[in-house]
Amino acid sequence: MPDTQSRGLTARQAAGKRAMDIVVGGAALVLTAPLSAAAIVVARRDTGESGVFAQERVGRHGRIVRVHKVRTMRSSTTVTTSVTTSGDPRITPWGRRFRAWKIDELPQLVDVLRGRMSLVGPRPDVTGWADRLTGEDRLVLSVRPGITGPASLAFRHEEELLAAAEDPEAFNRDVIWPEKVRINREYVETWSLRGDLRYLARTVLAVFRRDQGTGSGLTRPAPP
Repeated sequence: MPDTQSRGLTARQAAGKRAMDIVVGGAALVLTAPLSAAAIVVARRDTGESGVFAQERVGRHGRIVRVHKVRTMRSSTTVTTSVTTSGDPRITPWGRRFRAWKIDELPQLVDVLRGRMSLVGPRPDVTGWADRLTGEDRLVLSVRPGITGPASLAFRHEEELLAAAEDPEAFNRDVIWPEKVRINREYVETWSLRGDLRYLARTVLAVFRRDQGTGSGLTRPAPP
C-alpha cells in the first residue's frame, strides 16, 4: 500500500491547524453560544426529542468519534435512508431554517475544542462510506473531519441536487461521493493555514448571501 501519510500535513502544519481550531473555534463558541442554546430549545419543541443530535462518525485515522448537531429531523419508521434530500419529510420547519443558515452545525464547535473535529476539513462520514476509501484516497482520513471545507462549499446545494436525481442514493454513491473524495484529497495534499482561513471566510459569506441556484459542485472548486 502506498505511503499516503508522506503527502499529508507535517507535524508543524498539524500543530498550526490545531492552534487555529482552538483560538478561532473558542472565540466562535463564545460568540454563538446564545444562538446555539436558543436553537436547541426550539429544536426540542419542534421535534419532540432532545434538541441535540449525537451520531457516531468516522474521524481522523478512521477512529469512530461522536459529533453533535442541533436536531433538525423527526424520527421516522418509514424513511430509513441516510441520504437526505431537500424535500425529506423528516426535516421539521425550523430544522429547514437551521440547515439553511448552518445553525445546526454550531454544537460541533465543542467537538472542535475537544479535538474530535477541525473547523476546516472533510465532512465526517457515517460508517459504510469512509470505510470505502482505499489506497491513496485514505489520505483524506489523515486530518480531522471539519465543520466546513472545499467539498462542503462545492456541494452547498447537495440536498437540492439529490432531490432532482432519479435515484438519490445511486447519484450520491456514483457521482457526489467520488467527487467529494477527489476534492478532499486535493485539500490535504495542498493544505495551508491561509487556505483554511479563506474557506472559513467563504463559508460565512455563503451563509449570509444565501445564494440561490443549484451549484452542482461537479467542477473543480475555486482555490482558497
